[in-house]
Amino acid sequence: MEIALDLTSIIAELKTEQERLSRAIAALLEGTGVVRRGRPPKDTKKGGMTPAGRRRVSLAMKQRWAAKRTKTAPAKVAASKKRGGLTPAGRKKLAEAMRKRWAEGKMKRS
Repeated sequence: MEIALDLTSIIAELKTEQERLSRAIAALLEGTGVVRRGRPPKDTKKGGMTPAGRRRVSLAMKQRWAAKRTKTAPAKVAASKKRGGLTPAGRKKLAEAMRKRWAEGKMKRS
């Protein structure tokens, strides 16, 4: 009978020790803010909008964009003429100017 009493008292002491240790571990984890690694828990709630709310927002945005399109209808812009082409006369004038500049550079170097 004495062995049974010793076993029950030992088991009781171990359980109290286990509870004390689990409370200490919980306090340490809360205090330090241990960063969780890996995949987040499955029970996390994604988004905060119900399907009805999402539909209302969608319809409102469609109406807003439709109103904006009707207010500022794009005016037809006439296609502008292509500019920046070099005429034969302009090309001849540029060639003469470059020859003159090169000749002045040669005179300075000599």
